Amino acid sequence: MEDTKQLYLDLMKGALTYLIYGQEEFMPAQRPRDFVRRFVFDALNRKNIVPMRRLPANLENRLEGRDWPAVGLTMIGMKRLNQLQECAEDVLAHNVPGDFIEAGTWRGGAAIFLRAILKAHGVGDRNVWVADSFEGLPPPHVKKYPADGGNYDYTSPILAVPLEQVKRNFARFGLLDGQVHFVKGWFRDTLPGLHDEKWSVIHLDGDMYESTMDGLKHLYPNLSVGGYVVIDDYGGLECCREAVHDYRNANKVNEEIQKVDWTGVYWRRLK
Repeated sequence: MEDTKQLYLDLMKGALTYLIYGQEEFMPAQRPRDFVRRFVFDALNRKNIVPMRRLPANLENRLEGRDWPAVGLTMIGMKRLNQLQECAEDVLAHNVPGDFIEAGTWRGGAAIFLRAILKAHGVGDRNVWVADSFEGLPPPHVKKYPADGGNYDYTSPILAVPLEQVKRNFARFGLLDGQVHFVKGWFRDTLPGLHDEKWSVIHLDGDMYESTMDGLKHLYPNLSVGGYVVIDDYGGLECCREAVHDYRNANKVNEEIQKVDWTGVYWRRLK
């Protein structure tokens, strides 16, 4: 039975990262003059045609979540998916109370995987919450959050995946049901409304200082002891890393930060 569960979850990871279908990689075009313009239809966001550039296949990039899959449902890579599974299965094994939440979901892949973990283990009394604007990243408030004033492309249309598309992605795997709850809007407006919920796994993938801080400020206080917080952009984006350290220092969070790969980290709440 355990082998069957793992086979299902491994298949899910391969499908969500697009690893089981081949190794073609595409990256959003930053400056069209730097390459031969090629318009590629994005089958997962049917209303947009986005200029892309083709790159040589690179398995390591996909495993570590360094590329933006053209049709995959997550860009966090296999290593971070494996670690997310370890966290989720640990809280289930030790009966750590609380739901799972992903704040910042893109096409929904990691949240779909969290729901698949509950399905594989026959868990019917926990939910997966999916919080996102479903419109991309908010304009940075540089005066209030100077760390968000860098060169990051906040306006990329690749990041704006509509809610209905994310729901369709859940449905494709038979995982759109009453155990999945969507929270649409900017984190500053929506996450305070979840103050009565209890969490066992928090996955933060909001890129920005503001989004990361909002996620920690409004979700971490209700993370159960023994639960996990997973930060996707810690290593790759200085603004995210600064928010993590500012929150931890201000709230005396001393648990050791564990590295997953080049950008992902996590820690387990001990008190």
